[in-house]
Amino acid sequence: MKLDILAFAAHPDDIELACSGTILKQISLGYKVGIVDLTKGELGTRGSAAIRSQESVAASNILGIQVRENLEFRDGFFEINEEHLLPIISMIRKYQPEIILANAANDRHPDHKRGGDLVARANFLSGLLKIKTGEQKHWRAKVVYRYIQDNFIEPDFVVDITGFEQTKIEAIKAFKSQFFDPESTEPATPISREDFIDFITGRAKQFGRPINAEYGEGFTVERYVGVNELFDLK
Repeated sequence: MKLDILAFAAHPDDIELACSGTILKQISLGYKVGIVDLTKGELGTRGSAAIRSQESVAASNILGIQVRENLEFRDGFFEINEEHLLPIISMIRKYQPEIILANAANDRHPDHKRGGDLVARANFLSGLLKIKTGEQKHWRAKVVYRYIQDNFIEPDFVVDITGFEQTKIEAIKAFKSQFFDPESTEPATPISREDFIDFITGRAKQFGRPINAEYGEGFTVERYVGVNELFDLK
């Protein structure tokens, strides 16, 4: 199955939190989108790998993506090396995306930057003819865009997600173990606070305002963004 967009995440729920509005919008426009989670998020304070796997299925159904896979790297311990690059290269060659979305260039959780750097490097290597992954043909996505997560980063561009913000919140809340639940007896975390969803909504409003949109999601780029003509710009 060839996809238009392949989104990678260090942990299940990274995509939902950071760029699910963009994914929802692209799917509504007819594009095929898939997600590859690098780990099961087993080191998370709340929930478990098994619970998060079930939650990922629920979130995926809300998003309407074509496919979701998990590479089952060790949460917290994956590195930028051949052992971890090759499975990502195999995913890129399997789905042949035109666009790759990857974790933030800098963030509070160290797995996020490392995961994004890992994917960006794998995309370059995936285009090299002499790197073999079975019978797969070499393939390199045209661009890697890195979504902005917990830390504020000045975006290189913003996607207007107005009209998709409520479904985004539904997809986030599918990860019930991770977010506010008044009946939960698990330890509190920075994202389990009752007002955390307000932060997500506020960030979307913050990114939307400069482009004259109600809600937006920000991205940084690996190379310059080209446009055909000035009126392509919002």
